[in-house]
Amino acid sequence: MFETAEVGRSLDKSSFKRLERDLHSILLSLQAELRNSAHSLLIIVAGVEGAGKGEVVDRLNRWFDTRDVQTHAFWEETDDERQRPRFWRFWKRLPARGTIAVLFGSWYSRPLIDAAYERSGEPILIRELELIQGLERSLASDGTIIVKLWFHLPKAVQEQRLQQDPRINEFKKSPLLEEMSRKYDDFLRVSALALRLSDTDFAPWHIIEASDPYYRDISAGEAVAATLEAGLRKDAQQALAQGQDEQSKLVAPVASELSSGPAGITVLDRLDLKQSLAEDIYKERLRHYQEQLHSLAWRLHHKKRNAVMVFEGWDAAGKGSAIRRVTTAIDARLYRVIPIAAPSDEELSHHYLWRFWRHVPRAGYLTLYDRSWYGRVLVERVEGLAETHEWRRSYPEINDFEEQLLDHGVIVFKFFIHISKEEQLRRFEERESDPRKRHKITEEDWRNRERWDDYKLAVNDMVAHTSTSRAPWTLVTGNDKRFARIQVLQTVCDRLQEELA
Repeated sequence: MFETAEVGRSLDKSSFKRLERDLHSILLSLQAELRNSAHSLLIIVAGVEGAGKGEVVDRLNRWFDTRDVQTHAFWEETDDERQRPRFWRFWKRLPARGTIAVLFGSWYSRPLIDAAYERSGEPILIRELELIQGLERSLASDGTIIVKLWFHLPKAVQEQRLQQDPRINEFKKSPLLEEMSRKYDDFLRVSALALRLSDTDFAPWHIIEASDPYYRDISAGEAVAATLEAGLRKDAQQALAQGQDEQSKLVAPVASELSSGPAGITVLDRLDLKQSLAEDIYKERLRHYQEQLHSLAWRLHHKKRNAVMVFEGWDAAGKGSAIRRVTTAIDARLYRVIPIAAPSDEELSHHYLWRFWRHVPRAGYLTLYDRSWYGRVLVERVEGLAETHEWRRSYPEINDFEEQLLDHGVIVFKFFIHISKEEQLRRFEERESDPRKRHKITEEDWRNRERWDDYKLAVNDMVAHTSTSRAPWTLVTGNDKRFARIQVLQTVCDRLQEELA
């Protein structure tokens, strides 16, 4: 694989200056076009130590207008980063639409180093690469143009630079050069596997010979310019959307019929909405489970575990009151409630999962989402706010997201509170007639009722695609609020007991 980057390519200084002038103009022109597009540009800088990756990053920052460029060097992990899933630190720094991010070090760094130092085996490396490929596919589908640059040095050249090649300034020498030179063969072996498995049509690798700095920098700039231009000229996402939309016209009716079952029956229709609790029994169980949850939340904190709770459900189903019964039991220092409304302009400029990654709790804490990332396959699907290809691809993206939380040790709860259409109408009318509750009812709530059957089907599909053994959906019987609150509290307590035993 790396033989093609060991053939001795070079550029003289005058050729470099001539090519650089043209390349600089091209990149500035493409950046201006990017600024007014629905795309972002993500440049990953990786490769052998001593290849001059830092110099390439400096050069890119000189070639671009830096007002729209953010450079992120992923070095040692902070305590804050170690307490969250590995990809959290990267999601936080993804570029908004119209902007550029340069990742000096990336999601490839730790898996490759761990494999080279035999801190992990090949199966773990392959699993990490699968997660990376899923992330890059999601970003590319959302409009991110990805440029992956791998800078290669032959072993002899790296050893020469270790002895201080006079062309390399001392202050530019990588602090890892001496250490990584001892693992050159192991690093190259695992890198070859990684590049082969992560070289995709939507995010291909550009292997660049880095022995000559002039050739290296021009090659990197040309790779960035060519990829950026191709992404702007040919909107692969739009082409994919058109193809999938045509296919969905044929597939959707069949898929709907299969998922909803005979006569339009969905998983929600199987719930017994007549279940209820007498007030005295409710009060007794409420006190019991809240006392238990208070103790479990502190145990979670002491064990440095995280927990995430997702609350979805019909308008007026009682999500807020269920959340309050949970939070009342927990010390206010240990949790955050994140109410999810329509995305802001900043949130719309990123992948839809970005705003949820930002609120993943650190070790020992809980985050409760009042509505969540499932809005993409519920309200955005039903109301036509997401294209068919967008919400369809969200199922595996959501599963990958939750798998990463679970792999880190985050305990994931997912509740959908179901009520009957008649009960919702009763609650709507009650809210309209009560001045203290009138603020809770909107025209949008009434309009959503008209799409009741569409939402039922969307919920059914959501459960079918995203209820996993590690992160199952709990479908809450909500016509009786007391019963629903206890069902939620009992589920939380039972799961925490099991996880923290």
